[in-house]
Amino acid sequence: MDQKTQFIADYLRHSLSFEELCELYGISRKTGYKWVNRYLTHGPAGLEDQSRRPRSSPNETPAYIVSALLEARRRHPAWGGKKILTLVGKKHRHWSLPHRSTVCDIFKRHGLVPKQRKRRRIGHPGKPTTVVTAPNQLWSADFKGEFRTGDGRYCYPLTITDGYSRFLLACQGLHSTAVNVAKPVFTRVFKEYGLPQRIRTDNGVPFATTTLARLSRLSAWWVRLGVLPEFIEPGKPQQNGRHERMHRTLKAEATRPPAATLRAQQRKFNAFREEFNHERPHEALDQHTPASQYQPSTRPMPDRLPALEYPDRFEIRYVSANGGIRWRSDWVNVSIVCAGEYVGLEEIDDGIWNVYFGPLKLGRLHERLMKIEDAYGQLKRRR
Repeated sequence: MDQKTQFIADYLRHSLSFEELCELYGISRKTGYKWVNRYLTHGPAGLEDQSRRPRSSPNETPAYIVSALLEARRRHPAWGGKKILTLVGKKHRHWSLPHRSTVCDIFKRHGLVPKQRKRRRIGHPGKPTTVVTAPNQLWSADFKGEFRTGDGRYCYPLTITDGYSRFLLACQGLHSTAVNVAKPVFTRVFKEYGLPQRIRTDNGVPFATTTLARLSRLSAWWVRLGVLPEFIEPGKPQQNGRHERMHRTLKAEATRPPAATLRAQQRKFNAFREEFNHERPHEALDQHTPASQYQPSTRPMPDRLPALEYPDRFEIRYVSANGGIRWRSDWVNVSIVCAGEYVGLEEIDDGIWNVYFGPLKLGRLHERLMKIEDAYGQLKRRR
């Protein structure tokens, strides 16, 4: 830019001929005349670099086609690009219409495509790292997979095992995977064998959801009982390999062929569980049976759910029926599965808080980000 300005200054002095001046600055006469014309037309601003964007494109959709597409879209705002193309093509058969993706880009460019609300992305705690050295440190739970019994009804076997002894605590055939169906099975097992420290499951229902910490109503109930949920990474069943290996044996010996009814199928499950626990030697247990290595937990299931306790340094907030809490005069969404409970907030830095549901960490609250989002929301509403 400095050289262009100096070139124009020397040109206005008329100290050199134009050919000599261009040779001095190492440019062609064509380039020199271009800068002089721009300066005389636009002044010093004409010496700045200008956009090299072409004024037109040979592949650009003609304006009359764009107008017809936009008019059809406004008359049918719920129709997609393919349907709009079909409609316009029937009216103007001689037109060379663009591809569907180009039509969608045209609609988006003119603001005719509603913006999709971005869903909150819930992270995963990662690979489980619990080392099992004694019974009841870690249980595993899963649904083996549905199949039809002889009467055509689906059967969903819910299985629960002890990670240390491989003891099959429950194998119950259910008619669905709903929480209200699975919870009584866990209640019976907890009353019979006590409470474990952790329960490892996959990320499916009813064990997990897409909310904070992947907490579900079932796993939230576990937390209230003092049992921590532990989730394998999505798509990696080998992280619960002991349980999956038991499923392979269960499928081969108790579901092929399936029984005539769900009640008859449950009798097959009961017989398999008795043999698996008390008669069948296990390779990983040095050919001992799971029953010989297992003993019930010393933590009995309480008659009433204990209240969640937090250290004195925590801020305690009640989760309302809509799944949120009040924080600094603002509403903060936590999780609908925590509704009616209390969560604890621990300050770890200035304006940064860890949010806990009992001993389980749900996430992190940033007060600064809350202020930025609030300001952005107010600005958006004004527009």
